[in-house]
Amino acid sequence: MIFRVVFLCSILLIIELYTFQILKTLIKSKLILFSIQGISLLVLIYIVYSLMQFDRSVGQTQQFMFSMGLLLIVYVPKLILALILIGEDIFRVGAGALNFFVDYDKSTDFLNSRRKFISQIGLGLAAVPFLSLIYGVTIGKYNYKVIRQRIFFPDLPDAFDGFKITQISDVHSGSFDDPEKINYAIDLVNEQNSDMILFTGDIVNTHAKEMHPWIETFNRIRKHEYGKYSVLGNHDYGEYVTWASEAAKADNFKAIKNLYGEIGFDLLLNEHTFIEKGDAKIALVGVENWGHNFKQAGDLNKASGQLKKEDFKILMSHDPSHWEHVVQHDDKHYHLTLSGHTHGMQFGIEIPGYFKWSLAQYVYKQWAGLYENLGRYVYVNRGFGFHAFPGRVGIMPEITVIELKKGTNVAEFV
Repeated sequence: MIFRVVFLCSILLIIELYTFQILKTLIKSKLILFSIQGISLLVLIYIVYSLMQFDRSVGQTQQFMFSMGLLLIVYVPKLILALILIGEDIFRVGAGALNFFVDYDKSTDFLNSRRKFISQIGLGLAAVPFLSLIYGVTIGKYNYKVIRQRIFFPDLPDAFDGFKITQISDVHSGSFDDPEKINYAIDLVNEQNSDMILFTGDIVNTHAKEMHPWIETFNRIRKHEYGKYSVLGNHDYGEYVTWASEAAKADNFKAIKNLYGEIGFDLLLNEHTFIEKGDAKIALVGVENWGHNFKQAGDLNKASGQLKKEDFKILMSHDPSHWEHVVQHDDKHYHLTLSGHTHGMQFGIEIPGYFKWSLAQYVYKQWAGLYENLGRYVYVNRGFGFHAFPGRVGIMPEITVIELKKGTNVAEFV
C-alpha cells in the first residue's frame, strides 16, 4: 500500500511540475501563480490522505468516491497538459541537438524557451475533460436513458411476438446520494409498461445495509404481469472487502440475497423457470455470477436442467464474458443473454446506433448494447448506478426495453 501511494504521489508531482510550467508561461503575477499552486498542494494532500484512509473492512464510502472524483477532475486535465509539454520537450531536445551538431550555432540556447501558444493549446484541450468530468459528477450520473431494442427470432413462439422485457442492472445502491433522481428513474421503469422486468445483478457495492434506505423506493417498481426476476452480480458476494470472519461474510451474502425478495424480485440461483402465455412458453434461465477473471459461481448446466436446444431460452448472466467464453458456444442454443457488469466504464463517447467508444472495449468484447453470433444474442446493459467514480461521462445510466419479435434474425433500435 505504501509503495502504491509513493508511486502515485511521484506521478502526481511530475504532473504538477509540468502544470506549473504552463501556468508560469501564461500568468505573470507571482501571487496568483503561487496561490494556485498552494491550492493544488492542499488538494493533493487531501486526495492522498483520503486514499490512505481506505479501510478494506468498510469498503467504498462516500468520502472515497468523492476523493476518486476529485482525483480524476483535477488530474486528468493536468495529465493532458503534462503530455503536451512532454511532447514539446521532446521536440525542443531534438531541435537543440540538431542545432548543436549540425548548424554549430553555439550562440543560441540548447533548449528554446517554451512557446506561449503551446501552453494555450494545452489549456484548451485540458478544458474538455475537465468540463466533461464536472458534468459527469453533477448531472451525468443520473441522466437516465431508456434504450429500446427490437430483436427478431425465427423460432420465437407466436404467443410471445411483441413480448416486452425491461432490464435494469448494476444498481450499486451504496453509491446513491439523491432520492429524487432515483425516484425519477423508478418512474421511468414503470412507464415502459413491459410484460416482465429482469434485474441482472449488483444490488449493492458490498454490504446489504447499503440497500436499506432504498427498499421502499425500489418497491415502487410495479408487479409486471409475467413477473420480476433477478440474478446475482459479482459485488453481491462481498468479495472486495476484508471481513471479520467467514461467518460475517456469509451472513452478509444471505442478507443480500434476501434484498432481492424484499423489493419483489424472484432470485434465480442457477435455476430456470417457464414464462407461459396460453399454451406457449419460453424458458427464463438465471445463473449466479460467472466472469472471466472474476468469481465463477454460475453453473449453466445446472441452471438449464433438462431444457432442450429447441426450447426458446432467455439467460440472465451478470458478466458478459460468460457469453463470450461459454454461452455462445453452448449446444443448447441460448437465444438471448442479458448481462451488465461493465458500466461502459462510465466514461466514453457514444452516439446510439452509430458510434461508441470506451476503454471498456479493450477489456470486454461485449461491453455495451447488443451483440450477435450465429443467431445468439447478448445485450449488455450500461448499468443503473455507478461505482468508484461518482459520475458518468458519455456512457449514461440505462433502462433497457427489449421487444421480442417473430421473424428472420435481425435486430433494430426502436
